[in-house]
Amino acid sequence: MSTDTRARGGAGSTPPATGAGGSARAAVRISFASLRTHKRRFAGTFSAVLLGVAFLTGTLVMGDTLRASFDSLFGNATSGTDAVVRSEGVIATSDNAMGTRSPLRTGESLKAIRATPGVAAAEPSIEGAGQLVGADGEPVGGQGPPTTAGNWIHDKQLNPYELSQGRAPRSSGEVVVNEGAAESGKLEIGDVTTLRTPDPVRVKIVGLATFGGESGMGQSTFAGMTRADAETYLMPEPGMAAAIRVRAEDGTSQQQLAERLETALPKGVEAVTGEEAAEENSENISGQFLTLFTSLLLVFSGIALLVAVFSIHNTFAIVVAQRTRENALLRALGASRRQVLGTTLSEAAVVGAVASAVGLAGGLGIAAGLQALFPAVGFPFPEGSLVISALSLLLPLGVGIAVCLASALLPAVRAARTAPLAALRETSAEDSRVSRRRAALGLVLGATGIAVTALGAASGSRSVTLTAAGAVTVLAAFIVLGPLAATFAVRALGGPVARLRGTTGALAQRNALRSPKRTAATAGALMIGVAVVTLFTVFASSLKAMMDETVSRNFAGDVAVSTPGFGAGGSDLSPGLAPAVQRLPEVDTALGLGQGVARVEGAGQELTVTDPAKLPRVMHLGEVDGSLTGLGTRGIAVSRSEAADHGWHPGSTTTLTFTDGAKQRFTVRAVYETGELTGDYVITPQAWAPHRTQNSDRLLAVGFKDGVSQEAGKAAVQRVADRYGKPEVQTREEYAQSSAGGIDMMLTLVYALLGLAVLIALLGIANTLTLAVHERTRELGLLRSVGQTRGQLRAMVRWESVLVAAFGTVGGLALGAFLGWALVRATDSRGLSVLSLPPLQLTVVALVGAVAGLLAGWRPARRAARLDVLRAIATE
Repeated sequence: MSTDTRARGGAGSTPPATGAGGSARAAVRISFASLRTHKRRFAGTFSAVLLGVAFLTGTLVMGDTLRASFDSLFGNATSGTDAVVRSEGVIATSDNAMGTRSPLRTGESLKAIRATPGVAAAEPSIEGAGQLVGADGEPVGGQGPPTTAGNWIHDKQLNPYELSQGRAPRSSGEVVVNEGAAESGKLEIGDVTTLRTPDPVRVKIVGLATFGGESGMGQSTFAGMTRADAETYLMPEPGMAAAIRVRAEDGTSQQQLAERLETALPKGVEAVTGEEAAEENSENISGQFLTLFTSLLLVFSGIALLVAVFSIHNTFAIVVAQRTRENALLRALGASRRQVLGTTLSEAAVVGAVASAVGLAGGLGIAAGLQALFPAVGFPFPEGSLVISALSLLLPLGVGIAVCLASALLPAVRAARTAPLAALRETSAEDSRVSRRRAALGLVLGATGIAVTALGAASGSRSVTLTAAGAVTVLAAFIVLGPLAATFAVRALGGPVARLRGTTGALAQRNALRSPKRTAATAGALMIGVAVVTLFTVFASSLKAMMDETVSRNFAGDVAVSTPGFGAGGSDLSPGLAPAVQRLPEVDTALGLGQGVARVEGAGQELTVTDPAKLPRVMHLGEVDGSLTGLGTRGIAVSRSEAADHGWHPGSTTTLTFTDGAKQRFTVRAVYETGELTGDYVITPQAWAPHRTQNSDRLLAVGFKDGVSQEAGKAAVQRVADRYGKPEVQTREEYAQSSAGGIDMMLTLVYALLGLAVLIALLGIANTLTLAVHERTRELGLLRSVGQTRGQLRAMVRWESVLVAAFGTVGGLALGAFLGWALVRATDSRGLSVLSLPPLQLTVVALVGAVAGLLAGWRPARRAARLDVLRAIATE
């Protein structure tokens, strides 16, 4: 400990107390004295904890607020509905967890409901896919949230929508739309536009409505029409509805009403309370999205805190190493190991507590900022104050303190082991040696991790869990082997720097090699950030490559017609589009592929509804066993993978259960090899017709006649498609690219979120260099005294930062590429994975790492160059 520190009342000026209570009090006093004296040493630690806790707090508060807002929104919108009557038949599939429910016939059910004691009113509720076309001719919404249409319910209490302007629809072709949809599409009362149901219907807007007092449900859109129009366009036949809304008389509870209705309803129809239906709708509309979104944010909060662990640990390791003589003096004056340990951990606790408390305030600011930002990007929050639960405050606070304490534990133990005699001799700040035991352990962990990861990626079951366990082991191996790898990497990366910058570059390389453990720990934070960025980049690029190859391998048509969007958004294609395109003189085959659902062997499965005989003209199905012609109403074609799973072959039979409860035996007529675009189950439109709800196609595959150019054929198809709501007409390459559009959106979000982790890593590098400059004050003064200029000194520190960042970046690229390959392989259930290492994106990541090193070294280099030469030489 230096003399001036003791004179200012530093740690060494406080005599150690005796006894357990005195020991604790002394540790706390010493900790506070040390923090007051060395505030700058912990600036990086403070910032790392603050940012991690703020991100975690903001995520939790935002999730609570969104859930409460949507629950309130649906509660207000459906407050007048006391019971909902609907069919029992619902089938969920892997792509639709909400499930598909069959409509019910309203005639018999309405009579039974209205005759039930306690019923004040009952109205059919018809709902289906319906997408408005805006004033600019482009579809409104459809990028995820649903676009729906239905009947306008005239009972104000039963209608979840409330008329805010205009009037209700009275005649065919009139609609009321929600305010959010009108604003997005720049539509006003009196405008005439197209509603894709998916058949294009010309409608006139006669009113605007709100949902639960809001302009809509996020980006969801709604168009309310007359009951007759809704039955015509949205239901298989008149007299059907998705559900029936029921209002109770005064004095009848929701539970009583639902129980009475259950006894009066016909078989296959159920009644649930209005509260239960509202909760289901809220969960279906917002729950899955919120769970996915908040889970993603929590994952990146965890990554940010993991990166912070490296920065915090490195700071305390350096501080403890620099205070070796100070701790030894305390031991020589009578301080116990427990007191020295308590002193370091108390410092960590204080820093963690203060930074976490400030981080809580920052997290509330982040949540408020997101609440204001979301409407600007097209996803309006329902109005309301932030919902702040005790868990959303206590969990980040506890995590921040725990992270700080855990990161400081090993340095604290090392400080407690300081021998009193260390005060009497010169001590190096850190041991630069790498033990053989550590190297051996790292090699064993690395070999084990690679083997387990490869086994999980190559296993027939594609075990994601096994792959994840191997990935964690590989990460541990990287951390353990870090000091050894740092020695080799800095020598390799520093060679060109030394040749380029001469003595300045050589000194930078030597400084980075001085403490391999410190260099590895500093670069480790950046390595994790770069590894995760690389992992998602490789994974996304591989998915896009796989989609491109899938389309190239399966799509045999010349152009594809589809609706924009992904997930449940948008509406499908009109079934009248395929016959209209087929009539074009340029077209040889126009085949629509619709979609159905059924339970096959007890599991919900999606069905492709099309003409199987025409499929080979526009789809590459590979080798086909059996015949695709003559399936009729009792035949089914299945993919080879599904046939193998169930032991089917042409002639086998299976039972399909539809949402309306009907069970029907089907005979497997054909088994085809490739079904990535076609799907695993194909039936004819005639077989699906008795069970369908809204008739539509999800894809139209078009093949041109010989001699027709792609440009001419595409233009002809687009002219026809424009009459059916302007769906996109794309070439094979364009269709493959648009299929991967959601991946690019996901990747952009991932990069934005990982920016926080990279920022924390940069703070760690900057803090380490700042501490190193303080540690080498005398050495830097001597270099200046023998002729080194300020510019050379700045360059030396900056190049040291670049070398550390380059080591972290290269290690992160290697680790991320390996884990990306493993993730691609482990999540591929069909064995069709394609590994893609995008050179441009990975080069950008590498350059960002190098630039990050320059930025991180800017302030420490500037501070080093400003050192007074004489004072620096006189420093102990």
